[in-house]
Amino acid sequence: MMSESVRVPDVCIRETGTSKGKGVFALRDFAEGEIVEVAPVLVLKTDFEDLPVLLTTYVFDWTAMTGIPRAQGFVLGYGSMYNHSNPSSLVYLPDARANLMHYVAARPITAGEELTINYNAGPGINEWHDD
Repeated sequence: MMSESVRVPDVCIRETGTSKGKGVFALRDFAEGEIVEVAPVLVLKTDFEDLPVLLTTYVFDWTAMTGIPRAQGFVLGYGSMYNHSNPSSLVYLPDARANLMHYVAARPITAGEELTINYNAGPGINEWHDD
C-alpha cells in the first residue's frame, strides 16, 4: 500500500460552515482502504518545545511515529489542513524512509464529505477513547 511518490488527491479546500473554518472535502467517492493523498513531509530536526508556537499545532511527532530522534513532521500538500474528528474518515500512515504521509480512507467516503483525521489517535487509527 505504501507509495514512493506524492499523489495529488481528488480533494478541495473550502469553508466548513462551522467554527473549524476551512476543511478538506472529497471531490469523488473513496472506498475504504483507498489512498486519498500521499503528501511530502518536511522533517524538522528539533525538539517540540523548541518550535515556534504557531508550528506546534501543525506538526506531527515524527519521533513517536518513526523512531527518528528529535524529529517533528510538517506535512505539506493538504496534510496540515485536515480537521479533527473522532471517529475520523481518514487514517494517516507515516513513511519514514521516503518522508511521506499517506492518508487512507478509514471507511467509505462520499463526494462532498469533509475529510478528517483523529489527532488524538496514533497512525492507522481513526477512533480513540477520548476526544
